[in-house]
Amino acid sequence: MSVNAAAALVTAAPRTPPLGRLSGSVLPLLRRRPRVLFVAPEMADFVQVGGLGAVASSLPRAMKAHADIRVLLPGYRGVLARASALDIVAQLPGAGAIPPCSIGRAALADAMHVYIVLCAELYDRDGELYVGPDGRDWPDNDLRFARLSLAAAQIATGECADWRPEALHLNDWQSALAAGYSFWSGQRTPAVLTIHNLAHQGLFDASRRAALAIPEAAFGIDGVEFHGKISFLKGGINFASRVTTVSEVYAGEVTTQALGCGLDGLMAKCARDGRLAGILNGIDESWDPRNDPRCPFNYDANRWKGRYADYVRGAFGLSLARAPLFAVVSRFVQQKGVDLVLRAAETIVRLGGQLVAVGRGEPQFEKAFRNLSARARDAVGVRIGFEAEEARAIFAGADFLLMPSRFEPCGLSQMYAQRFGAIPLAARTGGLVETIEDGKTGFLFDPGDEAQFIAAIKTAFEIYASPKRLSDLRRSAMAKRFDWTESARLYAALYRDVIEASV
Repeated sequence: MSVNAAAALVTAAPRTPPLGRLSGSVLPLLRRRPRVLFVAPEMADFVQVGGLGAVASSLPRAMKAHADIRVLLPGYRGVLARASALDIVAQLPGAGAIPPCSIGRAALADAMHVYIVLCAELYDRDGELYVGPDGRDWPDNDLRFARLSLAAAQIATGECADWRPEALHLNDWQSALAAGYSFWSGQRTPAVLTIHNLAHQGLFDASRRAALAIPEAAFGIDGVEFHGKISFLKGGINFASRVTTVSEVYAGEVTTQALGCGLDGLMAKCARDGRLAGILNGIDESWDPRNDPRCPFNYDANRWKGRYADYVRGAFGLSLARAPLFAVVSRFVQQKGVDLVLRAAETIVRLGGQLVAVGRGEPQFEKAFRNLSARARDAVGVRIGFEAEEARAIFAGADFLLMPSRFEPCGLSQMYAQRFGAIPLAARTGGLVETIEDGKTGFLFDPGDEAQFIAAIKTAFEIYASPKRLSDLRRSAMAKRFDWTESARLYAALYRDVIEASV
């Protein structure tokens, strides 16, 4: 998709209405902060698998000036291990096969309030958040995230004695069904649903409807039914007051057959009805080498880049070569284009470059990266897994970041990389279009086009051989800001809008 075509798609997703559209009845809201419950399946303060965890940590904090916002999380073992003493603030009943739970409240050091769903039978287990030790989805994921969703809807009815939200901010399929539970209860707290990746929809067998306490009438085209299955995400889209995506370009892309994941018709209708908007994700200010106390080296921009690069080379067992260092920090899945990286690695090594790749994902890609490293130990380093501090060092040490995603709703890595002076080579899709200035702070190519990707890598070698050009690109990239200021303003307006409309 060309830049112009991607930009044109944005018209399908109108921006959040300006405050001037709000009626006089909402004026009291403008004089105080609305109460909002931010519901997510992960938060970087405790546990994180993907970018949603980082957003769930940084966006609520950015919203504190605009709203009394609190976070609701599942009580995974990792969450409880990191949570301070919990105050039990509610005992919530179950429904269908969804077990009852308690709600614990923790206050973080910066006074951010986090509510935790305490249900040991669903969350206290080995393995990762969404998959077990065998790498397969937990067989009871429907109950695990129905419990999260139902808890959000119950809290909105006033089940927590100390606080009651006026709106729900739901994130991805794991919490999307809260909009349905609220609607079916008759209480109907307004909900904003943010879609971080439309490809993950929370699909379960239709026979699970009663177990999930989904009314029979809701199993239809205007409810949770999707090709004969239950779709948590479709239910959220249908019952939420407003739907957002994590970039404006992606809001347009999801209305197309190519990237609508079977929901393009519904997303296009949301756009026509004025219920769809794209609000770009941001990153917090810690992603700045000039004020990050966790950086292993704290040198000015002309000196620290090489120091970081050698630090990364040492950590991955690469030779201390004076060569361009390419990086991949990503899930190892088809969407991220890691198959293109694996094939392009031959070009990188042949031209004298080096590559580090960090992530986890599909077994065949993990194996392929391990094999690649074994064949070129001095030039290719691989780590299966993710550790936040190591990722920061990689962004700081790399000269170029590879992001050949087939689609990318927003992406955070390209923002982190630019702040640390690593030039992204990325596909022209979603949030990558909005955050990378082609030829000025990075280079864009058409998604899935291997020839263009290889050409961008060769351009990177040419730039590396020209110190002034490389320095200019780095300075332009590091000068970009990706904070939450504007996006927080848009979310604040959106909260006020849905609350006013529900009065």
